[in-house]
Amino acid sequence: MDAIVVDNLTYKYPAGREILKNLDFRVRPGEIVAVIGLSGCGKSTLCLCLGGIIPHYLGGELTGQVWVNGKNTREYKVAQLALEVGLVFQDPDTQLFSATVEDEIAFAPENLCLPVEVVRERVNSVLEMLGISDLRQNSPSNLSGGQKHLVAMGAVLALDPAILVLDEVMAQQDSLGKKTIKDILVDLRRQGKTILIVEHDLESVSIADRVLVLEGGFLIRDGQAANILEEREFLIRQKLAYEV
Repeated sequence: MDAIVVDNLTYKYPAGREILKNLDFRVRPGEIVAVIGLSGCGKSTLCLCLGGIIPHYLGGELTGQVWVNGKNTREYKVAQLALEVGLVFQDPDTQLFSATVEDEIAFAPENLCLPVEVVRERVNSVLEMLGISDLRQNSPSNLSGGQKHLVAMGAVLALDPAILVLDEVMAQQDSLGKKTIKDILVDLRRQGKTILIVEHDLESVSIADRVLVLEGGFLIRDGQAANILEEREFLIRQKLAYEV
């Protein structure tokens, strides 16, 4: 069974323009797939569709189907889909609300009524994995943008979802932070996680197995990452790379 199936997906925001147009693709379990394209091409909207935020919270007109781990996103509540898909938003402030980093990461497993020792183990494991154990008692609101993205990642990893959808989590990281996240994602893939990442920086998607290129809401290229990242002329035409 494919981890993600997007079948003829088209979406129009309420009182807005059509932002996704007839998307068709599949992601196998254990793949890292990167989605690239200029701002406004539909990358973040696609992430919201995979997490069920669209259509359950934002409304609009959606046609086609999205399946995650065999579940049709139309037929399950967002809270149920969160057990399958860990979605980290482009702006982490939209999903951070607890008083401390520790509380933020513990929130979801606590709400599943997991045993206290299991919650503690998950929190400690996630903090160590992300290298933010020293931030345990800090308020998320006082952290840098890059640190907030790590905490938001930790909050979804604490649920141990099979699929991770990450919307530009490396955008506010320095070079060391980007390397740390890439190493973490490669390790998660080894553990069998399926990962979809949205990024602008082509260097940040170098760990991907495949790359999807969106333009104006259409999927215009789906291929092996190594091949697409070597197509300099294509990337320059798409304004995703520059002549040197």
